[in-house]
Amino acid sequence: MSLTAHLERGAVQVGTLTVGAGPAVVIGGAGADARWVSLRDHHGRVSAAETLAAVRADWAGPVLAEPFSAADLPEIAADAEGVVVGAAWMQDFQLVRAVARLGIPVVVQRGPAATLEEWLAIADYCVAEGNDQVVLCESGSRTHQAGTTLDLALMRAARQRSGRPVLADLGEDPALAAAAVAAGADGLLLAPGATERAALTAQEAARIVGAVTRNERPDSVLAARGAIDRVDAALAVLLERRAELAGTIQRLKPVGGFAGRDMDRERRLVAEMARRAPTLGEVRLAPIMNAIIEAGLHLSEERAADLQP
Repeated sequence: MSLTAHLERGAVQVGTLTVGAGPAVVIGGAGADARWVSLRDHHGRVSAAETLAAVRADWAGPVLAEPFSAADLPEIAADAEGVVVGAAWMQDFQLVRAVARLGIPVVVQRGPAATLEEWLAIADYCVAEGNDQVVLCESGSRTHQAGTTLDLALMRAARQRSGRPVLADLGEDPALAAAAVAAGADGLLLAPGATERAALTAQEAARIVGAVTRNERPDSVLAARGAIDRVDAALAVLLERRAELAGTIQRLKPVGGFAGRDMDRERRLVAEMARRAPTLGEVRLAPIMNAIIEAGLHLSEERAADLQP
């Protein structure tokens, strides 16, 4: 059995970025919370030192690097806050041990054919070298139909079994960002060359879905305010959607506007909400929902007036 099965769930600090506690993070290129670079992509053209210096030239936050070989490790130790063991290197146990001995956080990508046990065993190799700062990263399996397909169920199992933070490797496409966070991802890994728009799209998905699915426990006023901001962002999205649906109902009802209000339905709605929000209860929820409903009715009336000739 993997040694990691006995660990409690923890967080890993990558420079100023916390992975595994608080909001889901995005690691990639411009626009992300942290950046990473694959030295394999630059091998033979630019040295590791020059590649990392180029990243540092316009970025003061956390940087992670994937080595081409063990020769890159001294530069990574000197100039990066974390190291990525790419899926291609997962079975290179000598490199894994050398990476672990750097003493900085390690992101372990799952090889396309690796089982859960094999994946978690790489974390054990790091622990054996005295480095328990391990983040797991689901990078997908090759399929005949769709190239590489993420296994979010396996990612979730790794999170539950190991107690370690997990990332989902989205490449350059953030389309699965929301699904990954909903499945339990502590962060999203985008390709180093992913666009800033892709990073912002991933961050928005992580913010909105994470507000509902991640049970944050902030330990400072600043962190608590950040968590509230994320919940408020999710509320704003839901309120906008509710207003649109309420407008549809107003167009379909034979009697719309304030005259068509169904107070019995509203009371049932508040009671059902109180079941999900017992701390607030019906007494506190009733005026909140009344304000939301009336705001929607006013909006519908304004739109109807605008359509009149």
